[in-house]
Formats: sequence, C-alpha cells, structure tokens
Amino acid sequence: MKILLIGVDGQLGNDINAYFSQKGMEVEGLIGLNDSDICEFEKTKEVIVSSTPDLIINTAAFHNVDLCEDEAITALQVNIAGVKNLATICRESDIPLMHFSTDYIFDGEKGRPYIESDCPNPLSLYGISKLGGERVIQYMLKDFYLIRLTGLYGHTGCVGKGNINFVEMMIKLGREKKEIRVVDDQVMTPTSTMDVTEKLYELILTGKYGIYHMTNTGSCSWYEFALEIFRLTGMNRDIKVLPISSKEFGAKAIRPGYSVLDNYNLRKLGIKDMRNWKEALRDYIEKR
Repeated sequence: MKILLIGVDGQLGNDINAYFSQKGMEVEGLIGLNDSDICEFEKTKEVIVSSTPDLIINTAAFHNVDLCEDEAITALQVNIAGVKNLATICRESDIPLMHFSTDYIFDGEKGRPYIESDCPNPLSLYGISKLGGERVIQYMLKDFYLIRLTGLYGHTGCVGKGNINFVEMMIKLGREKKEIRVVDDQVMTPTSTMDVTEKLYELILTGKYGIYHMTNTGSCSWYEFALEIFRLTGMNRDIKVLPISSKEFGAKAIRPGYSVLDNYNLRKLGIKDMRNWKEALRDYIEKR
C-alpha cells in the first residue's frame, strides 16, 4: 500500500511515517504540502495526482485553539475549505482519505465518555471548524477514516504550537518557575501519538471505513496530568502546582469541561483498547 502523508513534520505525522515505513508500507511524506497549503486546490491536486497513492492521510490543520478565535477566517479556510479541496480530489481520483478531528466538537455536558454517534455541539471556533471539516468529508466521500483525538502529545511536538506539547511545556515551566497554575475543571484523556499510530495501522489493515475515537484509556484533568508529569520526571519535590478554574485561567476559547472519548467503534472491530494514559506517559518520559 502506498500512502501520501500530508503533515509529515508534525508530531503525529512524524510517528506515522516512521512506524508505517517500519511495517513495510510505502509512505510518501510531504513537508511542502502542509497546513494552509491545502487551501491551494491546483497545487494540492498536482501533488496528489502525480503521487497516485492508495490512501491519503491528512494531519494538516489549524490547531491553535485560542488563535482560531482571532483568526476565524484562516481557521475555516484550513479546517473546512482545505479539507473540501482534499475531499474533492479524493472523490475525483477515487482515493480514500484519513482525516483527524477533535474532542472539542463536543460540549462536555454528557458527563461520561462520548461515543462516535453522540451529537456534537462545539463551544469554540476551533471546534466549529473541525466539525465543519468532518461534515464536508461525510457528505462528499464514502471511503474515509475520520479519527477523533484528544490531549495529543508526541516527541516531535505540535508544529502549530511552536513544536512543543503539553508535557514539554510543563517541564519547561517547571525549570523556570517554582509555582505553576494549571486548569483542573477540564477532564480529558492524554493520548500518545505513538499509541495512536499503532492503532491507525491496525485500523487500515481492516479496511473498515467510518468514524473512530482513538485515545488512551482512563481520564484526568490537565492539573492531574501536570502532577503526573512532575512525579515521573522527579520534579515534583521542587514545584508547587496550583489547581485553577478555566475562568481563572482566562483562555480566549471555551473548552468543554468533560471531553473523554470512548473508543467504541474500534472495539466493535475487535481492536483492543490502548493502554492507560499513565503507562503511555511513563514510556514517553523514559524515552525523551
């Protein structure tokens, strides 16, 4: 199988490229075709058509949640119009598309893990734009994998966030400060890009298209996530971590208070749940 990977230099794309290549899949990773570049239809089409892939994996997106509030047009262009470009090309060339979405399409009111069929109700422009991309794919394509992720972190870091993830940000702040404030009223599941990559490979081998939640198991607040990071790095003796509310933190975009995802559709395929988030984090810390 030949895969065209858009966003190979991102934290998820980097792991996909390395793992899939190790497994014997032919991966053509495109660094030049990324993020806002997918808004350029002719350029995108030329690259895809010349590559003749069996599957396109798109990890490009406008990821900065708060910046989306100020740059709504750009967010909608990349996360909706850019996705429409990809879907149009995939439909014309009969190529399946794998695309990634977010837990932020939900409002958090359910209070228990969301399954794939739960009704979305985004609270932010980022969530709105990502849901828009989902809807475009669903209405334009019949062969697609739509993967929803939450609390993602990987060794490469997120390009849209300055190549740093939450784990590295906490470690950096821990070295610079003696006291850190972290939000304690947003519950999600920290998720390892490496663990996601392994499940993506399993999913592709099934050939079963559809919508899938894909996260590590368990849940915690960002504050609890930070405490575990400092415990595993041995920095907890020197740092005071204070729990604060979302209101106190004052982020521009509203986040759901509870956005844990249940990997229900993966289990229906017989794909086992990922390991607990604490185990995945321990592995990440040991290998960094």
